[in-house]
Amino acid sequence: MSGRKAGGLLVAGTTSDAGKSVVTAGICRWLVRQGVKVAPFKGQNMSLNSFVTREGAEIGRAQAMQAQAARVEPSALMNPVLLKPGSDRSSQVVLMGRPVGELSARGYHGGRQEALLSTVVECLEELRGTYDAVICEGAGSPAEINLRRTDIVNMGVARAARLPVLIVGDIDRGGVFASFFGTTALLDAEDQALIAGYLVNKFRGDVSLLEPGLEMLHGLTGRRTYGVLPFAHGLGIDEEDGLRVSLRGAVRESVVAPPVGEDVLRVAVCALPLMSNFTDVDALAAEPGVVVRFVDRAEELVDADLVVVPGTRGTVRALEWLRERGIADALKRRAAEGRPVLGICGGFQVLGEHIDDEVESRAGRVPGLGLLPVRIRFAVDKTLARPVGEALGEAVEGYEIHHGVAEVLGGEAFLDGCRVGAVWGTHWHGSLESDGFRRAFLREVARTAGRRFVPAPDTGFGALREEQLDRLGDLIEEHTDTGALLRLIESGAPSGLPFIAPGAP
Repeated sequence: MSGRKAGGLLVAGTTSDAGKSVVTAGICRWLVRQGVKVAPFKGQNMSLNSFVTREGAEIGRAQAMQAQAARVEPSALMNPVLLKPGSDRSSQVVLMGRPVGELSARGYHGGRQEALLSTVVECLEELRGTYDAVICEGAGSPAEINLRRTDIVNMGVARAARLPVLIVGDIDRGGVFASFFGTTALLDAEDQALIAGYLVNKFRGDVSLLEPGLEMLHGLTGRRTYGVLPFAHGLGIDEEDGLRVSLRGAVRESVVAPPVGEDVLRVAVCALPLMSNFTDVDALAAEPGVVVRFVDRAEELVDADLVVVPGTRGTVRALEWLRERGIADALKRRAAEGRPVLGICGGFQVLGEHIDDEVESRAGRVPGLGLLPVRIRFAVDKTLARPVGEALGEAVEGYEIHHGVAEVLGGEAFLDGCRVGAVWGTHWHGSLESDGFRRAFLREVARTAGRRFVPAPDTGFGALREEQLDRLGDLIEEHTDTGALLRLIESGAPSGLPFIAPGAP
């Protein structure tokens, strides 16, 4: 592909969670294994799971994961607009990796979003000037007709950059043929001209039984299906939009392996409102013998060996939630009994003495749980950093994304936070991905909890992530028409694709 304008593709979906993120990552991994210099891109992302690049820019974790799939360093160009919900009606807008303010949904779609299209297209074109191919991810569905005028992530960017579009549908949900047809038929003629075809995701069973439907879909739309991806368990890649609110009892996907020691270790993660970067516990779930579940009731903490209070976009709201549900009292009892608790970022902040917040909630001074000698003051400027350090005698790397500034008044030093007894707190996301530190921390938790749990000596989280990304690349290589897919990326949508009535209203 070198020596000409970079190839490109937009991976859209019939719905949210159709599989756009994993398909984009899989295509990136497949291409880079073919010797293609490829980059991921998403013009606008709405997610509470974010990441900090080496230059200190905040982007969606899905794009950071896709960059890893492409074996390139993530940058703000790959996700120029990130929306971080603070309520059902407003979000923090992060532009080119830096927060630029809060906007209501009406205010954003009422004009601000459309004004950002030029920035999005400029970033995409800059990537296309550097890479052989850019694989773009859409958001939600391209047929959200109420938002088409201001769209900068689906057909808006596809039309501006003349990108062919591949629509992914989750057949496990049912109705995939109607979804493919309806998505295409609700677009206007110019948008439809870029819809090259379809990709079925999460298929279970005999593909030959699906083929007559695919042939009929081709007859109805004039567009081919580029592949049928089988349902794959345990991929465990970073999710974009976070777990749903109704996640009581949800268990994080983990390696199916017995514990090395005599006991398992049970980890309960408090499912806070606006929970962010819950991917911090993925490294725990990857350990053989560690069972991670998300909980929202105080009684579910009773049998846990470790309770994690994760990050949140609403720290004061999370405090209220913990108190309303009796979890705050349960955490205090755990601390008094010397049973392990780990707070990360917003979860660290709620464990302190008090929070002064005139930025996020504007609630002023609010008492914390008082489990750590820490005082939090929210600053207007957000801390975005990639710190390195040492804890428990092991090297640690992490990343920071927070407005809260911690004044640590005592306790034993722990990364940028502190430890008192069995209660630990830090602003560092991602620290548990450092293998040596994670093992040392789990040994300490097991000792404190009285469990005969032994961390596996050879679990490498980075290696597991690479294996998962290779599995995604394998799915693309083995279950799509890769020759046709490559032609699509290189040459764009086929000419003469038919218009499907009725088109956009």
